Amino acid sequence: METALHTLSGHYVRQAADTDEKLIELWSHGRAKNTQGAYKRDIKLFLQFVDGKPLAMITVGDLQGFADTLAHLSPASKNRRLSAVKSLLTYGHRIGWLPFNVGAALKLGAVKNTLAERIMTLAEVTAILGAVTSNRDRVLVLLLYVAGLRASEVAGIQWKDVQSRHDAGQVTVQGKGGSTRAILLPASTWLELVALRNGSGGEDYVFQSRKGGGPLHRSQVLRIVQAAATAAGVQVSGKRSAVSPHWLRHAHASHSLDRGCPISLVQATLGHSNVATTGRYLHARPHDSSACYLGR
Repeated sequence: METALHTLSGHYVRQAADTDEKLIELWSHGRAKNTQGAYKRDIKLFLQFVDGKPLAMITVGDLQGFADTLAHLSPASKNRRLSAVKSLLTYGHRIGWLPFNVGAALKLGAVKNTLAERIMTLAEVTAILGAVTSNRDRVLVLLLYVAGLRASEVAGIQWKDVQSRHDAGQVTVQGKGGSTRAILLPASTWLELVALRNGSGGEDYVFQSRKGGGPLHRSQVLRIVQAAATAAGVQVSGKRSAVSPHWLRHAHASHSLDRGCPISLVQATLGHSNVATTGRYLHARPHDSSACYLGR
């Protein structure tokens, strides 16, 4: 692949892409698998809108026109798709493939923070756990909450990732971007987990699909959680079907902070790259406000 030298911010950089398709591959490389898929779908929609126009010829008008076609989406969904396009254009300019970063001129709309609507109470989490119909599924839901795991993380656990620690144990999971973290489990959760092993080998998945013995797909994890939420009659913000595995992760963060867990420890357990991400839970469920001092 031939490369060329371009100036960028007063420096020379070697161009790493020779086609728009190669640029997209370079831009998405190293991201989590699910993120890659979502971003590539967003870029595909944009390229369909501009009818295959080369990225170097994209104008602010093209971006604004694409934004107008997304008016039917929620503000968060609209911003996600526009953010993907802006990110690609910024990356293309940074490595010297695109002469200008027209994406910088596109402003994203403000999005209401709805995190508080997706945080369940302890009673709701307990009800969901009580409604699970099998030991395997109960442990899966328990790990989503107690360890704060993502659906893809819990599905990817193999028995070799489970290690004993005195009267309890830990589980090692692979998170976003291939990063790994070890999470210490309380004794009660540990005992329920190891009771599932039943002679399984280290390479076996803890939560196997019934077809072929491979890991559960994220969609299967979602169905397990939603079936339990429906059986328990749990409705968050009036949307019973909206309860998802990630809501148990939200509950983990909020409940542990409520009980005085250091925010840095919650950050490490959940695998957040920035403590500001963990701090959102403090703002979503504040313990005090000046409003409480009025009208007393």
